[in-house]
Amino acid sequence: MNILEVKNLTKIYEGKVPYKALDSVEFSIQKGEFVGIMGPSGSGKTTLLNMVSTIDSPNSGEVIINKKNPHRLSRKDISLFRRRDLGFVFQYFNLLDTLTVEENILLPLTLDKINVKEMNKRVEIVTQKLGIHAILKKRTYEISGGQMQRTAIARAIIHSPQLILADEPTGNLDSKASKDVMLLLQQLNEQENATMMMVTHDTVAASYCNRVIFIKDGKFFNEIYSDGNQKIFHQKIINLLSTLEGES
Repeated sequence: MNILEVKNLTKIYEGKVPYKALDSVEFSIQKGEFVGIMGPSGSGKTTLLNMVSTIDSPNSGEVIINKKNPHRLSRKDISLFRRRDLGFVFQYFNLLDTLTVEENILLPLTLDKINVKEMNKRVEIVTQKLGIHAILKKRTYEISGGQMQRTAIARAIIHSPQLILADEPTGNLDSKASKDVMLLLQQLNEQENATMMMVTHDTVAASYCNRVIFIKDGKFFNEIYSDGNQKIFHQKIINLLSTLEGES
């Protein structure tokens, strides 16, 4: 079953010289897949993420998430859809300093007015799984970057979204914390069957995915699949990126 279908997606930014950021991009992501999106700077990765996350709208084509086209919803329904069907993990964590770790994680459930007993149960399960149960009462400025990203991941998954969208999730972390975060995302994918799409320029982070889609000049360029051997997959990613950047 496809959780995400991107059909003939095109985005043009108007200006003195109109700029085609995406040009007829097509692909799908099945339930339980962990897919990376890569490409040179300015290739359209962020525009694609913005279309899928409903932050921006395409000029033509469709984004179908769990059989719905969120771009056809009203403004009220689109924010509800974003909150219930999507989970977000950002490079800069996007946590609220005024809240504790626990309050940050519970934000999606609080907005949906879930009862306190259910919230406590879910926060217990998620934070034990992510190894951050001991820091629940701390403020975000009292914890490390790696712990902040774990908190952001907990917030992204606590409402069991259909699709988790990660934007450079290791971009603000050192190599040890990056590895921990990627192992965590891989574990969520394998054990919880979480469906994920990750935009990254980090070849090591991409090697944790099942499949990597490459885009160039706003167009689908190629895709490669992992056979389970991460080292070989990492090398394939490097080779394809150098081909792609060489052609640029």
